[in-house]
Amino acid sequence: MKALKQMTWLFLTVLFFGACTPDFNLQADAQVSLSNLQPLPTSQATDVVPLRIAVAAVISPKGTMENYAPLFAYIEEQTGRPVEVVQRRTYSEINELIHRGEVDLAFVCTSSYLVGKRDFGMELLVVPQVQGKTTYQSYLIVPADSSANSLEDLRGKVFAFTDPISFTGKIVPTYWLYEIGETPDTFFQRTFYTYSHDDAIYAVAERFADGASVDSLIFEFAVQRDPDLLDQIRVIRKSDPFGIPPVVVSPSVRPQTRSILAEILLNMQNDPQGKAALQALGYDRFVKVDESIYDSAWQVQEALHFELHETP
Repeated sequence: MKALKQMTWLFLTVLFFGACTPDFNLQADAQVSLSNLQPLPTSQATDVVPLRIAVAAVISPKGTMENYAPLFAYIEEQTGRPVEVVQRRTYSEINELIHRGEVDLAFVCTSSYLVGKRDFGMELLVVPQVQGKTTYQSYLIVPADSSANSLEDLRGKVFAFTDPISFTGKIVPTYWLYEIGETPDTFFQRTFYTYSHDDAIYAVAERFADGASVDSLIFEFAVQRDPDLLDQIRVIRKSDPFGIPPVVVSPSVRPQTRSILAEILLNMQNDPQGKAALQALGYDRFVKVDESIYDSAWQVQEALHFELHETP
């Protein structure tokens, strides 16, 4: 009886280990070399989480990638995290990404920030300083050979807006019309959106539009890169200075991430690579500012009862 039990146990043991051993078809003369070690595949759980950065289409997508690429490379090196760049056609779409916490850092326009702050607590991180200033203006431009010398001279003409919620490219010229009792619909023959300031500049230069209102920083940068533009367009009005388009974060971003990003941006001018990235954008440096620099822009938006909305 004891012998039978031993035979049964031996049979079950062989069956068990035989079932659990995969069939590798090993050759009889197979050898294992401990000097030929291969690294194990990296677990997905240990992968570095990308840093997602959104850029509002202040300039065209191609221009954005050309100008911002050195900055993205610098941030990637400093954080040790791969950077994923997120672009959308409209400012509203960028605001929605920030609202949902789908991006960590964003470069937005002034009105996008003001509306985002009001609606869901978008947070100001830093702002660029350009030629010693943290303000910018709206430039009203026309073709160089245009007879127009004021906004009133553009009545019944074709006008190019940049984006439905662009501060310098839509809100400021709309406010100018509001001051004389007009609206874009009653004043212009037709309007259209270019969805970037550089495209609005070229729309006027190539006479697709009789006028446009554009970001002064983008205008000056475009003229530096293409001096011939000064033979094609004229500036006939400049707005008062307003708080410059800021760098923002979502309210859901971790405080530690927020602090790290702020420190990197605020110290870029002290590093050769960082300084080169700033120069590619035409910036002196990034600085912290009091949010009161946006008060005058907020007053303009309030006067128009401005609301965030999608493209008509």
